[in-house]
Amino acid sequence: MHLPTRPFASRVRAARAAVVLALITACSVLVAPAEAGAASPAGSAPPGAAAGQPDLGPNAYVFDPSMPLAEIQQAVDAVAAEQIANQFGSQRYALLFKPGSYGTADHPLNFAVGYYTEVAGLGASPDDVVINGSVYVRNQCGDSGCIALNNFWRSLSNLTINVTNPDFGCYTGEFWAVSQAAPMRRVHVNGLTTLMDYCTGPSFASGGFIADSRLDGTVVNGSQQQFYVRNSSVGSWTNGVWNQVFSGVAGAPAQCFPAQPSCGGPYTTLATTPVSREKPYLYVDGSGQYQVFVPAARRDSAGTSWSGGTPAGRSIPLSDFFVARPSDSVQEINSQLARGKNLLLTPGGYDIDRTITVKRAGTVVLGLGFATLTATGGAVAMSVADVPGVDIAGLLIDAGPVNSPALLRIGTRHAAGGAAREHNGWSDPANPTGLQDVFFRIGGPHPGKASVSLEVNSDHVVLDDIWAWRADHGSGVGWTQNTADTGVIVNGDHVTATGLFVEHYQKFQVIWNGAYGTDVFFQSELPYDVPSQAAWMSSPSTLGYAAFKVTDSAEHFTGYGMGTYSFFNQGVDIFASHAYEVPTSGVELHDLLTIFLDPANGKGGILNVVNDTGGPSTIANPDVPVTVVAYP
Repeated sequence: MHLPTRPFASRVRAARAAVVLALITACSVLVAPAEAGAASPAGSAPPGAAAGQPDLGPNAYVFDPSMPLAEIQQAVDAVAAEQIANQFGSQRYALLFKPGSYGTADHPLNFAVGYYTEVAGLGASPDDVVINGSVYVRNQCGDSGCIALNNFWRSLSNLTINVTNPDFGCYTGEFWAVSQAAPMRRVHVNGLTTLMDYCTGPSFASGGFIADSRLDGTVVNGSQQQFYVRNSSVGSWTNGVWNQVFSGVAGAPAQCFPAQPSCGGPYTTLATTPVSREKPYLYVDGSGQYQVFVPAARRDSAGTSWSGGTPAGRSIPLSDFFVARPSDSVQEINSQLARGKNLLLTPGGYDIDRTITVKRAGTVVLGLGFATLTATGGAVAMSVADVPGVDIAGLLIDAGPVNSPALLRIGTRHAAGGAAREHNGWSDPANPTGLQDVFFRIGGPHPGKASVSLEVNSDHVVLDDIWAWRADHGSGVGWTQNTADTGVIVNGDHVTATGLFVEHYQKFQVIWNGAYGTDVFFQSELPYDVPSQAAWMSSPSTLGYAAFKVTDSAEHFTGYGMGTYSFFNQGVDIFASHAYEVPTSGVELHDLLTIFLDPANGKGGILNVVNDTGGPSTIANPDVPVTVVAYP
């Protein structure tokens, strides 16, 4: 299957190519991977359907270390064969490993991860599940060569990998060559980790997110244009390209922005993460019962949550969840939530014709295998009341063909108005609501429209790895087809975003109204398909729309490591006056950049980085970051 290439970093300069060549030489890699094992036909019965096993749906495969390795290999290879090229397919899978070891030095377990596939250990600690082998993502090859720019929607979590693939030649190591919406969480890697597939070219990659992980060897950044690593440890990190951001990471490179010979970079490095809340996860306890662990929030933290043993938090038995299947109606889901149940969504697609309403404080909504909610009839797919401590994780939310006012709404809508505005319900700073690995799409798999993807009205909310994407390729794509104004609107106070990716919306990508907000890492592309400058004016005197707008009502806002890129591909010059539009006081911005992409096909550009500061990124300086180190 030919995948449409994204122009993101479509021209890598000779210096960057030299870095890649040096990395390949340093890793002493050779060409010619081992052949993959035979795969069983898709649709075979999932393993793990034993007596006493909870019913997690037909596409949740639960593996036990007592199973023959050949049987496990056959099952995971069959899923990979179906999913590696299945960018907009409807299939969803969770590959879950019970505590124990899988593979040996002589007979390792090595397998690929394709689209809509979650690979996760079922231990209380990442060290409870050990894979001797590798779990890998490589480039996809097509007419434009071999790239990782479209390696979205897959995940790896809660296990240890002892890298064991000595016969893989160039592919020796733990390859995780991904772009957006492909998180690695609670993973312990013993050996080389590479975020770039340097074995085939041109190897472009546009990631990415790692959290709560321990990567003991070298981490090859390679061609990754940007990456965010949070609350982890790394043995060493090879290089930066445009926007590499670290917060609370032991072994992270020292602060170095913009890139310079004395320190390498570019690196934005924070000693701690201001506020974090790790994703809930499914595990099997010592008596064989299934539980969901909900980690507590941490403030000013560094390192993994599990390095000192069991992290702070609470366990909820699976019996306290309504385990939903795609055939369950929203009426039934809401009825179960009203009875006090939490919600676990098994792998598959759910048509949402009315809003799933979360009203109880502390409710957990957890998706397995990229469970996907599609709003139909203009519905808001999910809303959360003004209550604290809710956690929503592991969901893909799609717009439908009838416009939705929002896809996910956290808290009650209210008017912004600075310090005098009405606060939005009861909240608890010690128990913030958390969103982890929640991804939005407007178009792509099918036509879709939504005015806003994520609207946050509650105070004290943590947004951890969010990708809101108005599709630039796929089905139902065009300026008048997949219409969407804004990806994320924040009205609540004390909202923290750690890893915010918002792309291609038709007006502001992000609007931040709430006071005392923080964003650590931001990545955005402006819309490609603007038909004319007249169609894209935020005011009579302001060209285009900023990617990130902080309004005067925000009172105070802090941002770190924020990158915005332009590629206007309609053959006419389109300009944005600035990438970041903020008040001139009450903000603290660090390490900002803009980039003009693809001089062979792009037009126009961004005239200033923040307000009227920073200068232009246009065809005159393609693929070169225009930076502002601090504002004001």
